[in-house]
Amino acid sequence: METKQCLECGDAIRGRVDKKFCTDYCRNTYNNKVNKDSKNLIRNTNNRLRKNHKILSEINTSGKTKTTRTRLFDKGFDFHFFTSIYTTKTGNTYFYVYDQGYLALENDYYLLIKRD
Repeated sequence: METKQCLECGDAIRGRVDKKFCTDYCRNTYNNKVNKDSKNLIRNTNNRLRKNHKILSEINTSGKTKTTRTRLFDKGFDFHFFTSIYTTKTGNTYFYVYDQGYLALENDYYLLIKRD
């Protein structure tokens, strides 16, 4: 009978014939290495979305308020990260970060709203 080797450390594997790793530690280490790049992208994107949501929530305490683009930028808001877009019948486009939304107005002002 042929002895299989662990994909991570190369040790001999004992047990089921379809087993690929000698221990849970080796399995986790191998999969973490394989998924490292995609996990970093997802983690960085989620961190950016959380930061944007926090900024909108701090400024928009009443559920509907106006602010300037400069104020959002100064707090670190990144306009490239949002979770959804809603376009009204009149053609206004709201960008949402989860339940917090913003609408570009004239003269670099933004209307901030909270979706219920």
